[in-house]
Amino acid sequence: MKILYFGGQKSGKSSLAEAKALAIATAKPTYLATYDHSFGDSEMGERIGKHRSSRGEEFITLEETRNLSRVIEPHQTYLVDCISMWILNRLDESEEALVAEIEALGEIDANIVFVLNDVGSGVIPNDPISRRYVDLSGIIGQTLARLCDEVYEVKLGLEKRLK
Repeated sequence: MKILYFGGQKSGKSSLAEAKALAIATAKPTYLATYDHSFGDSEMGERIGKHRSSRGEEFITLEETRNLSRVIEPHQTYLVDCISMWILNRLDESEEALVAEIEALGEIDANIVFVLNDVGSGVIPNDPISRRYVDLSGIIGQTLARLCDEVYEVKLGLEKRLK
């Protein structure tokens, strides 16, 4: 089963995705953390610490910033938090390569719960890198929505099932 949770920053999507992964898992699920610590952002370090403490020992944590299909094994349950950071880590790659990686994940016989930030509801950014990021987020989001069995939009901690 493939499931997507998407919403704005601090919308509650990670907590809901964690609960879903735990509910569908038959064994301890794996939390795939995609943040690349090489950016040296101390505020993000604090956010990551909060995520770690909120999920406690209920997940196996694995950090993978780029090659998700390399670490996802069949017949297991995974929470990928988050695809938005994964896109940021791979901005230097082609749209086709990113879409191919997501489609490859769809082919693996595993439960995967994806988390994606909704960044495309604002104005069009005026710099090329930000525009590329927003565009890729939308394209990857559409790809995930197509391949996922369930899709949830999250606002204010409330989920609305779209698919």
